[in-house]
Amino acid sequence: MTRVAIIGCGTAGAAAALFLSRAGHDVTVFERVPDPKPVGAGVMIQPSGLSVLERLACHERVLGRGARVSRLLCENERKVAVVDLPYESLGEGLYGVGLHRGVLFETLFAAVAASSAELRCGVGIARTVLDSRGRRTLITDEGEAIGRFDWVVVCDGARSHVRDSMPEVAKSVTRYPWGALWFIGDDPEDHFGGVLHQKVHGTRGMVGMLPTGQGPGPKPDTNHTSLFFSVRGDEVDGWRTRGLSPWKHEVLRIAPEAAPLLDQIHDMDQLTFATYFDVTMPRWHAPGMVFLGDAAHATSPQLGQGCNLALCDAAELADAVSETRSISDALEAYTARRRDHLRFYQIATRWLTPFFQSDLAPLGWARDLFMSRSSMLGIVEREMVRSMCGTKTGFLFGSMPTKVPS
Repeated sequence: MTRVAIIGCGTAGAAAALFLSRAGHDVTVFERVPDPKPVGAGVMIQPSGLSVLERLACHERVLGRGARVSRLLCENERKVAVVDLPYESLGEGLYGVGLHRGVLFETLFAAVAASSAELRCGVGIARTVLDSRGRRTLITDEGEAIGRFDWVVVCDGARSHVRDSMPEVAKSVTRYPWGALWFIGDDPEDHFGGVLHQKVHGTRGMVGMLPTGQGPGPKPDTNHTSLFFSVRGDEVDGWRTRGLSPWKHEVLRIAPEAAPLLDQIHDMDQLTFATYFDVTMPRWHAPGMVFLGDAAHATSPQLGQGCNLALCDAAELADAVSETRSISDALEAYTARRRDHLRFYQIATRWLTPFFQSDLAPLGWARDLFMSRSSMLGIVEREMVRSMCGTKTGFLFGSMPTKVPS
């Protein structure tokens, strides 16, 4: 048994806390927010993430609250399918789950609260200090020193305070120029059910409609759909100045199907602007410390893998710890085990994003011309679906098992 501190109780931190506490480790979770609440918009839980949730026995509520998605459809303004990917091209019964991010948080957070892990909310960790015996002390935002831990798991997000306080840790952190406006609307008749539908206009216009199922809370409520709209970060102020009417007109020009959701938006405060980061690290561990989730490898949301990669991180870390003799060996093994999977999605996302979010108009023409044709080839379609499922480990045919809970 080891004494381990986990910094951050988002998807990666909560999943790691569950795996490690159930394996008998003495786990303390530090969460900066004093009273965490289920917030956020829609996320896609892919087969890779569902498999981890099943290992944690957290999948039933996610499946019960979420909306099963059978297909990703991306069309251009001429209604030509740029990408049309049915999950079942890899096997009967395969699917993804559109989910309110708050449901995932609520499910994992409740499981952590009911576990043997100690949960300390309202404690912001600024940095850690390594002593001569290889243990780490946490330093809070107020300068208080906490404990001596055998090792630390850093899961405090793309803007990680701890990662950025360590000049000795090699990393690159870049803010994407493009982000997205998000809104969750009621969809009682399940008008958008079953399909993650994206409409694109060149590389500057993108509207998405993601079935999101029921929201967080103790009781079921109506079905929801998440609407997202691509926008440059430096144009958000101008968007607010112009007001809702011109924006709604632009959304309808790209995606007339979004009208039932737009009719529910009466105030700009109903929309949330999300910024995204590209984080790369040559290795995801340092002496007595390991980085998981967005703190380690944030990407743009173009492939929708953030939560899924974070869940896989936690599972692989737990397996590495259980299969090695020392924590230092386990952390080395973790970086080695995650390298192929994470590198594929980081490179693929970085390569793909400008074709959907950029000022480079010719990339939109190339996307519409070549992606639609290449996806018609069976072998290409299957590899694209594997990428969507979160299971690819290489640019040719490397892949993890692709399955969902029965």
